[in-house]
Amino acid sequence: MTTQTLAPEHPTTIAIPAISAAERAERLGDAGAAWGKRIDQNRDSAKLTYRVEGIAEGGVATRVRAGKHEFVIDEPAALAGDDVAASPVDYALGALVGCQVVVYRLYAQALGIQVDDIRVTAEGDLDAARLLGKDDSVRPGFSGVRLNVELTGPETQERYEQLRDAVDINCPVYDLFANPTPVVVSVTKG
Repeated sequence: MTTQTLAPEHPTTIAIPAISAAERAERLGDAGAAWGKRIDQNRDSAKLTYRVEGIAEGGVATRVRAGKHEFVIDEPAALAGDDVAASPVDYALGALVGCQVVVYRLYAQALGIQVDDIRVTAEGDLDAARLLGKDDSVRPGFSGVRLNVELTGPETQERYEQLRDAVDINCPVYDLFANPTPVVVSVTKG
């Protein structure tokens, strides 16, 4: 088990098992083969539904349950939060970064492109004037998102660009950011 630090002021408190490149390749290959077989046998098996539930706590925090995992979302004090966890928009960018890492690993394996390490940075621009009721002419969400993907390994820049193209058209969370997604909201009185 290893505990990695992104930056000295942001230690990761969850131990992530160390894995060799060969073990990762085997795991990715096995998972891809199993899913491919499952989908070939029953196309509907690829249709997944994710469910996440959140309960309001504290000032504006939310305790979220996703399967067997739990995490907290909050806001900084300037937005009425207790600043005990990252904000919703931080998590959105984090979901994008995490999905990019998974899909880079998956498609590097599928395309035979060696990637030793991956570091993804996401930045999003948000104008809070809409959120705070000051300017309804601006978008409430990100007006732009920038991703910087740093890949290390022996491949050429052209091969890594080929990999990027495959990731861009196949990454689920990238798709959420890049394309409109229908959302249906219902409110019920409990």
